[in-house]
Amino acid sequence: MKIVRIGKVTLAVLLSILVTEIGLRFFFGLGTPPLVQFDSEMGYRFQPNQKMRRFGNWVEYNQYSQRSGAIAHLKKEGVLRILMLGDSVLNGGNRTDQKETISEQLEIRLTERGREVEVLNASANSWGIGNQLGYLKKFGLFDADAIILQIGTHDLVQPTSPGKNLHPTEYPSSAIAELLNSYLLPRLSRFLRAKAIANDEFLEAQFTENLQYLQAIAALVRDSDLPLFVVYTPSREDLLPTPNNPLYKTQFFQFLQEKEIAAIDVHGFWREIPSETVQSYFLDWAHLTPEGQYSIAELVFKNLERRSLLEK
Repeated sequence: MKIVRIGKVTLAVLLSILVTEIGLRFFFGLGTPPLVQFDSEMGYRFQPNQKMRRFGNWVEYNQYSQRSGAIAHLKKEGVLRILMLGDSVLNGGNRTDQKETISEQLEIRLTERGREVEVLNASANSWGIGNQLGYLKKFGLFDADAIILQIGTHDLVQPTSPGKNLHPTEYPSSAIAELLNSYLLPRLSRFLRAKAIANDEFLEAQFTENLQYLQAIAALVRDSDLPLFVVYTPSREDLLPTPNNPLYKTQFFQFLQEKEIAAIDVHGFWREIPSETVQSYFLDWAHLTPEGQYSIAELVFKNLERRSLLEK
């Protein structure tokens, strides 16, 4: 009798695990995350040619590791092509559908003017300015008409990321394993571990290094006689509960002005609108809702329009 009872319990546990595994795969897309590959020039990038549905959202990476559809390296005649580079804010991650990313929203807005447009999204979670430079050195400028860098408050002192232990390079053994290793355990670890505070000397050195990377990007772009824009995106704490001036923002914008790099100050614009609206733009400390993505796309569109880039 006892053996039968143990058998029933074991069977119930196995069935529960099976149902959980199937549910996580079917409803959330767990078990098949977007994979990265290490790259000597940029640290890491998403593996080419990936398509999947995650948490109900469509996620696609093309042959150049961009969160965009497949493209030709050289554009067709008459096409307006814009290359955007950034981190997880631009990428959107698994919580953002492909059509809701900043790049796709900008492409839709530009297409409304009656032109054939391609807005390319070269980005990856935790990329710093040094990673962006590495991407451009490896793949070039893709025959673009303009280059746009998304740089957030946290990116000003973000080291060039090697990508180790950040993203999977191969599929997990199961959806349950991914849930535990990629979501539950990291959250628990962050909760238990006190937040490390970098000293001022380290931050200053990293900020200076990142400006050097940005200057190298500017030189590379200008050698091709292309316009370069920086979209400065804020963290949630830069605006809520009340707006403040982020660390190094003043020095950063002074640098942009000195180097004659056009800036689109999302932080400056969002600090002038109601806090309830700003709150609706954030999913968490830095990543954006579809409304936040659209707001930035609209700001970029108006800036490009004002500079007559769209008339070319």
